[in-house]
Amino acid sequence: MTEFSLASYANKPLAECTELELFNALLSLTKDAAAEKGYNQGKKRLYYISAEFLIGKLLSNNLINLGLYDQVRAELAEAGRDLAELEEFENEPSLGNGGLGRLAACFLDSCATLGLPASGVGLAYHCGLFRQSFDKNKQYESPDYWLRWGQESWMRRTPKHYTVNFGDLSVTSTMYQIDVTGYHSQCDTLNLFDVDTVDERVIKNRINFDKSQVAKNLTLFLYPDDSDEAGRILRVYQEYFMVSNAAQLMLDECVERGSNLHDLAQYAAVQINDTHPTMVIPELIRLLGERGIGFDEAVSIVRDTCAYTNHTILAEALECWPLGFIERVAPQLVPIIEQLDAFVRGQYEDDFVQVIDKWQNVHMANIDIHFSHSVNGVAALHTKILEDSELAPFYKIYPEKFNNKTNGITFRRWMVECNPGLNKLVSGKIGEGWKTDAEQLEQLLPLADDPAFLAQLDQVKRANKQTFAAWLAAHQGTVVDPDSVFDVQSKRLHEYKRQQLNLLWAIRKYQRLQMLEADELPKHKVTVIFGAKAAPAYTIAKDIIHAIICLGKVIEADPVASKYLQVVMIENYNVTAAQHLIPAADISEQISLASKEASGTSNMKFMLNGAITLGTMDGANVEIADLVGEDNIYTFGESSDEVIARYKRGDYNPRSYYEKDEELAAAVDFLTSDAMLAQGDATNLNRLHDELLNKDWFMTFPDFADYCTTKAQVLKDYEDREAWQRKALVNISKAGYFSSDRTIAQYEKDIWHLR
Repeated sequence: MTEFSLASYANKPLAECTELELFNALLSLTKDAAAEKGYNQGKKRLYYISAEFLIGKLLSNNLINLGLYDQVRAELAEAGRDLAELEEFENEPSLGNGGLGRLAACFLDSCATLGLPASGVGLAYHCGLFRQSFDKNKQYESPDYWLRWGQESWMRRTPKHYTVNFGDLSVTSTMYQIDVTGYHSQCDTLNLFDVDTVDERVIKNRINFDKSQVAKNLTLFLYPDDSDEAGRILRVYQEYFMVSNAAQLMLDECVERGSNLHDLAQYAAVQINDTHPTMVIPELIRLLGERGIGFDEAVSIVRDTCAYTNHTILAEALECWPLGFIERVAPQLVPIIEQLDAFVRGQYEDDFVQVIDKWQNVHMANIDIHFSHSVNGVAALHTKILEDSELAPFYKIYPEKFNNKTNGITFRRWMVECNPGLNKLVSGKIGEGWKTDAEQLEQLLPLADDPAFLAQLDQVKRANKQTFAAWLAAHQGTVVDPDSVFDVQSKRLHEYKRQQLNLLWAIRKYQRLQMLEADELPKHKVTVIFGAKAAPAYTIAKDIIHAIICLGKVIEADPVASKYLQVVMIENYNVTAAQHLIPAADISEQISLASKEASGTSNMKFMLNGAITLGTMDGANVEIADLVGEDNIYTFGESSDEVIARYKRGDYNPRSYYEKDEELAAAVDFLTSDAMLAQGDATNLNRLHDELLNKDWFMTFPDFADYCTTKAQVLKDYEDREAWQRKALVNISKAGYFSSDRTIAQYEKDIWHLR
């Protein structure tokens, strides 16, 4: 095996190198080391198609997986250089947004680690979602130019090109590859497609651009603003471009491995990650037809090859495109989709299960369910809701297709890399085996009665809080107290995730602090930390961010309350920020409206790093509660059954709760108080106030009192440090179930059959 020395790649003494020179040398070293490890091969290959791959920074992750981290760090230290500086220097690839993209990244890591031949397939976005900044206490979006001039990229250009024909133009794609290193194993690849004609100069103002110039804007941004028709059509262009490339790549590679295409399912497994890649089904049918395979057989082949993961029950997230959009973007697919619709109509009368509805809208999830062989939810509760209510008509037709695959996270990134102190403590007690067999973390359980170990666990958390505080001060100039309770809610900003509930609690806490006598003030300050981006066109989500930042300013200006409460919003929350924040968290806020969060994965990351969950019985919170027991999690709120029944009755009236609960009313009205208006914009604050009072679609008010009571208990229990660390230890030891290695092993056993 080659001995990889950084000095041999730098071509000059390491001490004399610039950061750019060192980073480029490190990147070349890791690429060569990955190539020497080799790539997972096999007759059958997984093609995991996803609009997002939130891979995060790769330098340290790759060095750890390749077994080079300690060697490189020591070599740099000997030259007086610090690997941490290069980790900070690296730009984060802007190829995803939230949990969907991060899950895809974890899954690819686990596929490589488990030795499964797999390729991720997506798009090479030039500017990602957007870079978030705050100005006048509001979110502003700008392009995230993550590919820095002069800096080598993890993406390598390949000689592979495909022609993609749209209704009004044709483009030639270029495929780029990123190595996906397995942990002490071989590699897989992430294949990302782009077009050379994309021109970043068409971006004129923040993230605004001419959406009609498809050849110049096709891969500029992830999820272009869809508040107008041009934006929605551009999304269809993006999706067809992604799946056409994926389908052509897959068929070519399968033929190279010996497939005659009639036996495609023996050579390929396609996993459709949410509905964005749905058009791969009619595209594969079309391409098989071009290669001489009849329609009925092509449908059968594609059904045996494709599987679908459902990530949501939210209607707005289950994509539905006007047939006219598809006719404009990919007219060659329309006859295929109409034949698929006729096939379904010939068998089933229920309007709910049709491919094309009476308004000529194409329901993408319906295509996925009818014409794939597997439909999986991503948490036990989510799958049950799909089967019993949201997709019940489909479940009656295809009970054999439905299955659950509870999401997971890769522990190599979410503890080994981001929490070295905890990694060292855990490995020192139970060895290294848990890194590939996460269930071994249960060996920590007997230490729950070891005060010395619990004190060490507390020291690790304290050090992580200091590290995060230093990073936040450097990142955005915000100073937080590491001796305070870090109460954290970090996830995409959406009303169903209910950041607004946490906001109302913080207002209530602030109002109470103003009324307390000196001897009644709390022992520990609470620092409420939010990390979230709101979609550019999601007005109320942006109003919530505005209110959170304004409240933080109001509290900061209060000489008494600021000693006991702080509200912080992290700017441009991403994987890098998460890797600093999650190890530092004391409380993990998982407070989505029950039945609405399919799974969640931040709950798993916080759990693994010793934060205690405060959450509703929603998504994977249910499974966390089952694993750790009621003494080691805090739950509140209406059940999913109660919420679903309330929606069905349609009788929810937020004003009735507002009128009965004086503290709730005071918190809601504070949004438009003089103090808030002095910091903020009356339009935004009044709109949020009215939205909560007159609509509150995700039922913040019914859970408010229970949330406040439960959170008071959490903060009281925090004061007993040994008991709190015992809870943390139980959470860490039971987190093994949520390894993405376990999830991927289940996909392989039940769906893919790659080996």
